[in-house]
Amino acid sequence: MVFNMKKTIILTAFFSPSLLLASELVYTPINPSFGGSPLNASMLLNKAQSQNKHKAHTVEKTYAERLQESLERSYINKIVRELTDLAFGEDPTDNVFGQDSTFVSGDYEIKMITSNSDSITVQITNLINGEITTIEVPRFTP
Repeated sequence: MVFNMKKTIILTAFFSPSLLLASELVYTPINPSFGGSPLNASMLLNKAQSQNKHKAHTVEKTYAERLQESLERSYINKIVRELTDLAFGEDPTDNVFGQDSTFVSGDYEIKMITSNSDSITVQITNLINGEITTIEVPRFTP
């Protein structure tokens, strides 16, 4: 009797298509970096930021320090603009660098050697360790 019951269950399972259906498993990534939906990006970023326990160490700068940094950025920007104008053949009489110039900014000394007619040489010296970087900018005459 037990043998007939086992045989019946096996035959029923074998011939019954509703019990034997299967499909392949398909992996769909969540992270957009690995092919997931781009709409998941902000959700994943927010989750990661909420779990992040590490905070960047910030030092508040005084007003004087921020003003000094701003002036130095403007100063260096002006040097680069004037150097570019001089290199591309703008009128040298309107330029700040009518002659060789030396500027000191923080720990660096910047020498502008404009007396050469073929190129402009910028020599940047680190005043702390004495490291010297030389940049030569060719002049383009129209």
